[in-house]
Amino acid sequence: MTDFQMVQGFEDVWRPPVRQRIVRPRTVLRPPLDSGEGARARLERVAARAPEVMVKVTGRTRDGAHLRAHLEYISRIGQLELEGADGALIVSRRDVADLADEWAGAALADRSRRKNSPVSHSVILSMPAGTSEIAVRDAARSFAADMFAGRHDYVFTLHTDTPRPHVHLSICSRSHAGERLNPKKADLELWRQTFAQALRDRGVEAEATPRRARGVTRKAERTSLRKIRDREVAGEGPMGRVRRSAYREAAGAAFQGRTERTPWEQRIVARQQAIRELYLTQARLLGRSGDPADRALGAKVEAFVRSMPQPDTQRLALARELRAANEAMRNRNLGEDRERPR
Repeated sequence: MTDFQMVQGFEDVWRPPVRQRIVRPRTVLRPPLDSGEGARARLERVAARAPEVMVKVTGRTRDGAHLRAHLEYISRIGQLELEGADGALIVSRRDVADLADEWAGAALADRSRRKNSPVSHSVILSMPAGTSEIAVRDAARSFAADMFAGRHDYVFTLHTDTPRPHVHLSICSRSHAGERLNPKKADLELWRQTFAQALRDRGVEAEATPRRARGVTRKAERTSLRKIRDREVAGEGPMGRVRRSAYREAAGAAFQGRTERTPWEQRIVARQQAIRELYLTQARLLGRSGDPADRALGAKVEAFVRSMPQPDTQRLALARELRAANEAMRNRNLGEDRERPR
């Protein structure tokens, strides 16, 4: 196989959209991403649409009672074992309560702690349906040890009650040295990369690319906003101010012809065009190689770009939703008119 050559500027495709510099004692990408071997392997995985890991901070507990309720929830009230940093297992409700009291007590003893500072952070690590549950659990164990062992106490447990195998990880927010856990976007990017590498180390193809590298331009809806929307749909609460504003903008696009792209939508489209051109340039470079494996990879990359979705935004998605709802209402009214006795 020939040495892999990367198009100048291609690293921008996979660069995470974070400004903070990640500084850690060791790299989590083996081999380094900027090496030919690492870049080629990643391009192979991306072109093959390797499953993307999900690492998400789902909440924070503020006191001992809150923490105990959360630990009881993830342990299914003692039915599932919680595993700690030293491999010790917590197997009873009494042990769960003792752990919650221990973490909460350490937080209360910290005189520099603010009243609303979290006692713990809750994280979910998951993979798509069909992924080995044991591999997800073992990769999560490795991830937690890499990121927190020796600094923060933590416990985790595997859940298999949904199609997506996932691990609930609860981390004591106060470290042994008195530092407080405060994950930023750069930390979450590092966490995703670490978890993906841990899965690959266990024979599971996994990736952790930015959305834009896959042609996805819409952010996933936050859990809190989704719950608010679900309550609105069920008639259990008024529509929030942000949601009302989003629907007003979408209505303008759906019914008033205001379909011109906003400046930020134009930037999204321009960024996607640049990313796709970098992929295609890389594919053409591979296609000129004398190595059949390179040419095959180039063809895969071209096919990957052709399959990428068109750039989309929440405004345009909501506009389609409103038009579909309006069309459904019109058809329903027409049907009622036809059935009405003359």
